[in-house]
Amino acid sequence: MRRYVIGRILQAAGVLWAAFTLSFAVLYLLPADPVELAVNRSEGAPVDAAAIAEMKARYGLDQPIWEQYWTALSHAVRGDLGRSIGTGQPVTEALAEALPSTLALASLSLLLAVAGGGALAVAAAYTQRPRLRALLTALPPIGASMPTFWVGLLLLQVFSFRLRLTPAFGGGGFSGVILPAITLALPVGAVISQVLYSSLITTWRQPFVEVAFAKGASRWWVQLRHVLRPASGAALTVTGLWVGTVLAGSVVVETVFARNGIGRLTHESVLTQDIPVVQGIVTFAALVFVSVNLLIDLVLPLLDPRVAHSRPKKERAHA
Repeated sequence: MRRYVIGRILQAAGVLWAAFTLSFAVLYLLPADPVELAVNRSEGAPVDAAAIAEMKARYGLDQPIWEQYWTALSHAVRGDLGRSIGTGQPVTEALAEALPSTLALASLSLLLAVAGGGALAVAAAYTQRPRLRALLTALPPIGASMPTFWVGLLLLQVFSFRLRLTPAFGGGGFSGVILPAITLALPVGAVISQVLYSSLITTWRQPFVEVAFAKGASRWWVQLRHVLRPASGAALTVTGLWVGTVLAGSVVVETVFARNGIGRLTHESVLTQDIPVVQGIVTFAALVFVSVNLLIDLVLPLLDPRVAHSRPKKERAHA
């Protein structure tokens, strides 16, 4: 078991390092000069080369690329993600300011995805009417195929502009977050529903289900007590894996609904090529993703002993 835990931790660290390195390479190979863009934007007019050179020296961008990489990596390990080229604000502070809004959006969207997708899967597996089951199982693929930005614009048109039930852009409170949360929850809930439905149908065919019926249990009690619990493991795993997708989808959703958050911060930083901010956002998103997946890897063997037995024999021998 110790070897298993150490292996998963090393894998998580490797993924985090790879995300940092690849994002650094891509950002620093961009043709435009982020310092020149920042100086020209702040001054309102082109400035001389001396001001640009002074700003590059301030941010260490006049150093060789390998030295810039090592400096950025060593600082990131200590929790220092640098400063924004455009505003001079520490990247960690910018992330801390944007995080609460995105956290509220992501939490509500995951809650809606789990509740909606789970209810749809349970209903489809429970019903014995072929036409109703076909209809319910056809909904998740439709939800997963719809573009996020199109869903957001459609919800805005119906509930904000026509019915005037929610604020159109940047609203606070529950009314301001419900439409973005639904937009973000739709594809996640569709995948959860598909996975859970497949697991429920497989579990329904297990011998212990017939034993439960033989004891006089109703169909609803069998599904709730004997089928749903063992079938929910795969859906819970998929939910954890989609946490990273929810963070990535917030870029589109927060832009469409004009919400302040990490998504909108990412959009603005990419447009201005604010390299430290973009690098910090990528590193933070990778950290969240690997942390959630590491937690799943460590908890799953405790919930399902078959996971531990599915490891290679050589690995189990040293556990």
